[in-house]
Amino acid sequence: MEELTQLQKIVSIIIDFCVRYSFQIVGALIILGLGIYIAGWISKFVVRLCEKKGLDVTLTIFMARIVKLIILTFVIIMALGKFGISVAPLIAALGAMAFGVSFALQGPLSNCGAGLVIIMTRPFVVGNTISMEGVHGVVEEVTLATTILSTEDGERITIPNKQIVGEVLINSFENKVVETSIGISYEGDPETAIAIVREILSSFPKIPTDPSPQIGIEEYADSSINIGMRYWVPTKAYYETLYAVNLSIYKKFKDAGITIPYPQRDIHIVSDVNQTA
Repeated sequence: MEELTQLQKIVSIIIDFCVRYSFQIVGALIILGLGIYIAGWISKFVVRLCEKKGLDVTLTIFMARIVKLIILTFVIIMALGKFGISVAPLIAALGAMAFGVSFALQGPLSNCGAGLVIIMTRPFVVGNTISMEGVHGVVEEVTLATTILSTEDGERITIPNKQIVGEVLINSFENKVVETSIGISYEGDPETAIAIVREILSSFPKIPTDPSPQIGIEEYADSSINIGMRYWVPTKAYYETLYAVNLSIYKKFKDAGITIPYPQRDIHIVSDVNQTA
């Protein structure tokens, strides 16, 4: 019975509040609704404007989110004002709370600070291939806290931004270099082999011509003349392209009569003709 009485009191307080502040509630809801709609529209407009100017995707998203956050902040202040609530004490309380929380969230905040540095300095952008600390992949997204990479295997790598700033970072842009070699016999013609490899690489549409592939004699090994090659492929098609190129080289060499030798060693046995049984 006592619980029912308490519930009735709560319901009565809520009804009294709604009746007394009905116009303020409706006004605040209208302000919030319009504010959210306008913030979303302006955010999309900023994205379209940045894309038209050719700005980086990461910087575009960051600017759109900041604009939306600023507008929503003013909208909330206006909505609270409908109830006669002074926002000055609220802002002061939030500032004090933020100061205390900053000590407990030093790790996440340092990631956000590093993310801001990445967004402003742009050492890489979405679509670039980066390598650092033993990991590499294509940049899919850069947020304030993390940078997300994807690999050819479909893996998703999330790196805290503070691990990126201040570290050695290799940016290969959209492509990754392939460095490999293949041996031909000393009886073969290196110039013919180089011409075949060059023709094969030029036949693959995924292999860019700028920078152009580099092909030449890499080494005079014990059993072969090694033809070295360096060419660039899209990171997401790295192994797919590498394996296809290797197979094409094998087939073309076989058709051209170019031998790919295996390691061999000649052993000469010298017998002593004067040796008696």
